[in-house]
Amino acid sequence: MESEIFEKIRSYAKENLSSERYEHSVRVAETAAFMCGLYGLDEGAGRLAGIAHDICKEIPRDEMESLAGEDGLPFDEFEKKKPSLLHGRAAAVKIRRDFGITDSDVIEAVANHTCGKPGLCDLGKILFVADKIEPGRPQSTDEYRANLFRKSLDGITLSVVEENIEYLAKKGKKSAPSALEWAEELRKSVESRKSENEKK
Repeated sequence: MESEIFEKIRSYAKENLSSERYEHSVRVAETAAFMCGLYGLDEGAGRLAGIAHDICKEIPRDEMESLAGEDGLPFDEFEKKKPSLLHGRAAAVKIRRDFGITDSDVIEAVANHTCGKPGLCDLGKILFVADKIEPGRPQSTDEYRANLFRKSLDGITLSVVEENIEYLAKKGKKSAPSALEWAEELRKSVESRKSENEKK
């Protein structure tokens, strides 16, 4: 059943995205599935979230806003200023409504893959990271990924979130408040784990 839904979403992505965005989505799906295997999550869920994450990236802005609004959550100030950030929330609504996805982690991961948020589920962390480090990204060499994959899940997520915050700052752009709060939460988690390991 999962593979059938995956194929339906993959076909939709291929038909509705530019070839570059579609190829990116395939690589994210493969990277997320690999990471799920590495960190003890369901690989099928990772593959599904990966192929679905950008399916609303190239739809008209009004359609994106309308779809995203169906999740019943308000738009924050950051989203109002940059509506393209809503493509994850729109995709999450679409996979639930049009493809019958009921897995709450897949829906949460897809909805929050752009900026992340405090308390994000483990699949959400994996999708966020996979989106940023898939092999088509310029910085993502085999060595770069191998170094990251030695870290804990919170450790790799923190590294990639901090890298993203830094990248945006260099371009003169602000990070979403939710991303900054998430980085702080991850930092505390990684530090607490480190101090626990030092006590052993």
